[in-house]
Amino acid sequence: MRTLISGGIVLSAAGAVPADVLIDGEQIAAVGTALGPADQRIDAVGRYVLPGGVDVHTHLELATPNGVACDDFVTGTRAAAYGGTTTIVDYAGHERGEPLLAGLARWQARAAGHAHIDYAFHMMISEVNDQVLAELASLAGAGVTSIKIFMAYPGVYMIDDAQIYRILREAGRLGILTAVHAENGAVIEELRREYVTAGQTGPRYHAASRPALLEGEATGRLIALAELAGAPVYIAHLSAAQALAAVHAARDRGQRVYAETCPQYLFLDEGLLSGPDGARYVCSPPLRTVTAQQALWQGLQRGDLDVVATDHCPFTAAQKARGERDFTLIPNGLHGVEERLVLLYQGVGAGHISLARWVELSATGPARLFGLYPRKGAVVPGADADLVVFDPAAEHTLSAAAHHSAADYSVYEGMTVRGRADVVMQRGEVLVDADGFHGRQGAGQFLRRDLPQA
Repeated sequence: MRTLISGGIVLSAAGAVPADVLIDGEQIAAVGTALGPADQRIDAVGRYVLPGGVDVHTHLELATPNGVACDDFVTGTRAAAYGGTTTIVDYAGHERGEPLLAGLARWQARAAGHAHIDYAFHMMISEVNDQVLAELASLAGAGVTSIKIFMAYPGVYMIDDAQIYRILREAGRLGILTAVHAENGAVIEELRREYVTAGQTGPRYHAASRPALLEGEATGRLIALAELAGAPVYIAHLSAAQALAAVHAARDRGQRVYAETCPQYLFLDEGLLSGPDGARYVCSPPLRTVTAQQALWQGLQRGDLDVVATDHCPFTAAQKARGERDFTLIPNGLHGVEERLVLLYQGVGAGHISLARWVELSATGPARLFGLYPRKGAVVPGADADLVVFDPAAEHTLSAAAHHSAADYSVYEGMTVRGRADVVMQRGEVLVDADGFHGRQGAGQFLRRDLPQA
């Protein structure tokens, strides 16, 4: 089957050019003009054609101490497709004492036969010892070449500085990229106890117990440990101006430090935690100030932030409400995989980022960093035909009634946005168009990633 997308403006991380895109089977065959006959044609006049979004931070079916995320690999990947994201990299995990590959197999079983779009995995590391370090090579052999460690959540995920150094050194030696949740978990626990003892337990005290200062401190400490280990490091869900400053300084020194932020930190602020439904907005790191939002947009402009991912980990309103009077009982996480592409496009309209930077942050950059480029994240011959035909003029309102996540509320309820993914394709097949959803449960493929060549 040959499909021609004609008359559009093709966007890449390098810029924009009027061109047609010819698809042959599952791959892009050519980009240009006068591309020849096709079996079907998609009219893209007046619209952008860009690579399908790559969201490298999702938590589908994640079990937390306060509840299980309500999106599974069926609903979560369907929502992603509706929003123009055609690849996710989800976080698999293992139990303490369990081999890494056993944990990976469990996540593989959850995704295989269920995902609508292509997927890969990072591995969350819950402990660091000789056995785990020895297993990293086998994890890479199974096609998982990135891991995540935590400086927060003591007793669940948090590891100490010596363990951080050990795993950074071994991962760096193997060519595995380490992502990190950078908050000072030990001090956060003490602050949580202080607030609870004082009877200050509303949702806003979740943010108060996780101040920006502690995210900045942990980020700076992590960067020092990574420098000592001689390893690259990736800061997940960066939200604080202090953390961004540490990344900026390290990059100026030439250190291999990469960082992502998320739509919630660009569009939502901590004032929402004091509202009538404050529990619905609880995530970690927490929402910050409007001033912090401005700093993050500046970080996106100057290149200190490499990726906008989502940390998509949604819960229902009922799950969130259980902790309305005790923030320690609120499951941490928000939805966003469906809204990410259009929300970030609002930054184009506001003059914060260019069209090219929009594509870089949402598709090309994450694909490059996590070993998926140029198969994903590019509109070039030979790449998978994962494409979005995007109408920049379409206005619509974000709401729970219109989204496709299993979450029954929207943190972006009532926000009017400009732009919409009109047609979404995965490997040459239309997933979404004006007639609705055409994806097939289980059509998503596991994307094996190889280690970078020495």
